[in-house]
Amino acid sequence: MELTKPTVTLLAITPNAEKLIEEAGRTCYLSLDRIAEGSEKSFIRNCIKRGHHSILEHASASFRITGASRSFTHQLVRHRLASFSQQSQRYVDEAGFNYVIPDSVLADEEAAGIFRDFMARAEETYRILRDRGIRKEDARFVLPNASESQIVFSANFRELRTVFKLRLDRSAQWEIRRVCVEMLKALQKEAPSVFGDFFIDEETMTARSELS
Repeated sequence: MELTKPTVTLLAITPNAEKLIEEAGRTCYLSLDRIAEGSEKSFIRNCIKRGHHSILEHASASFRITGASRSFTHQLVRHRLASFSQQSQRYVDEAGFNYVIPDSVLADEEAAGIFRDFMARAEETYRILRDRGIRKEDARFVLPNASESQIVFSANFRELRTVFKLRLDRSAQWEIRRVCVEMLKALQKEAPSVFGDFFIDEETMTARSELS
């Protein structure tokens, strides 16, 4: 089965994340008496603008990402201040694996045919190796980077802002931009004071911060 669009699900987020961040931040200045309803909004934005980002580490979020390729996960796991639980090709039988086909390939009918033929050959080779008794951990060597790899990704808010800054730049690859846009949209709903400064361009799947 070929896939062209990833699915991003927010699994968990720190409860009352923005109030927690405000309390942590105001501890630095011993200004806890200034906490009031809605006071976290301007406080957090001012801290981000001044570069006081360490307080954002007190809150975190976890996402499940499906319908994306191992090419994408190879990029995502390079962000070291995060936690990952990824579909294992060593333990999961990948016969009939799903795969991602890039838009640039789909736009060229001949290229799309070549791509699909290769996927079919890779799947058939994997099946033959498994039928001959080759263990999954060794048969997986023939699997392409296009194969789907589900992953759960958790990170604190500071690291997430770093991920968005890097991976929503025009220079980043299209697939990770698509995933990061969906993560950013979810976080803008849940923690608008922390992530609301990012302006999303839907056409290019990029984003930039107005504050940092």
